[in-house]
Amino acid sequence: MKVNNKDNWYNDWFNSPYYHVLYRNRDNREAAEFLEKLIGALHITPDKKIIDIACGKGRHAIYLNKRGMDVTGVDLSPKNIDHAREYENERLHFHVHDMRKVFKKEAFDIALNMFTSFGYFSSEAENKRVIQAANDNLSKEGQFVLDFLNPFRVINNLVPTEQIDIGNIRFTITRKVVDDLIVKEIEIDDQGKKMQFYERVKAIRRVTFETFFSETGFKLENVFGDYRLGEYINTSSERMIFHLIKTTKR
Repeated sequence: MKVNNKDNWYNDWFNSPYYHVLYRNRDNREAAEFLEKLIGALHITPDKKIIDIACGKGRHAIYLNKRGMDVTGVDLSPKNIDHAREYENERLHFHVHDMRKVFKKEAFDIALNMFTSFGYFSSEAENKRVIQAANDNLSKEGQFVLDFLNPFRVINNLVPTEQIDIGNIRFTITRKVVDDLIVKEIEIDDQGKKMQFYERVKAIRRVTFETFFSETGFKLENVFGDYRLGEYINTSSERMIFHLIKTTKR
């Protein structure tokens, strides 16, 4: 069985065709409804420049562009960006980029980090660097939305094992918590060809996020608990969606 690197799991898994097979049914309607809520709550108008950080195949960026926005999507996966570039136009661009680094200093009004595209790195410093880079990408008083899982709910409702058959491919998924990591092991049997991939996300609590924000020059405006922008309740909310404003103080 081919086993992929546990530390840099995102390089292997996000570039694998099996990643897109497993998650092929992500709810685009839910994503569109969420974005419409954000457009209203953040007063996003077509004159605003948006950066979608860790954009994947670009579904959020593409939708916002269809709503008239000027959007740049960045992602570490060349395969994701190759796919997203099929939708490029004069107000929609995609680039291969590491989210720990600044893409373009003070060039954007709004930064987005959606669908738990955070907490991938082993050290606290690296994860914090993602937030610092987001701040540096933003102009004065720019807005940042970071959409993360609610670790309390995920850990307390963990499904240890499940098996999913998609066509001729069998996915056996094992979930566990190791120290402060939520770990998903994905074993794949594609007609006798066997592989193993990992997803590892830090179970970052709200209090840690708030420390990150204050240390990187952000003011926390609100925390939402779901894609309808409902109230965040720590024991039961589906998500932790942070709405932040860049401040001039560091």
